[in-house]
Amino acid sequence: MKPRLPRPKPLPIEPGQRSVWDFPRPPAIELESRHVRAEFAGVIIASSNRCVKVLETSHPPVYFFPPEDCNAEALRRTGNTSFCEWKGEAEDFDVGVGDRVAQGVAFAYPRPTKRFADYAGWLSMYAGPMDVCYVGDDRVEPQPGGFYSGWITPDDVGPFKGIEGSWGW
Repeated sequence: MKPRLPRPKPLPIEPGQRSVWDFPRPPAIELESRHVRAEFAGVIIASSNRCVKVLETSHPPVYFFPPEDCNAEALRRTGNTSFCEWKGEAEDFDVGVGDRVAQGVAFAYPRPTKRFADYAGWLSMYAGPMDVCYVGDDRVEPQPGGFYSGWITPDDVGPFKGIEGSWGW
């Protein structure tokens, strides 16, 4: 068994940045004022000026797109589900364009908890499998570790959950 790292010390922030260690638990929901988009195989999968972001302690923001701002032709339900203690049961989607498919890389909460009810069916996706994701003009980095779906921009400062040894944070 790998040793668990102690709770990390938040990194210093610069003007215009915020520490993910100041994000609340349970998570907060905020409107995103910038344009957000994700591309895969040269095709825009989602593009919106109306995204929301979920902010949870130690995680970079997770962005959710309104369904009408997503490319439905590129999304395929997998039949798999996952569970979030805050949002409820999610259904997973593959993203596919032509012969290229990224399996289980997007998800939505069709019947979320009451707190997230306004965002039922809104789609989120992992940044890593996409060709490119942007929040405003900032190219996104995926949250480390592959398990979580946060998008890292220069606005948010870690350390971020997902690094080696962070499972117990």
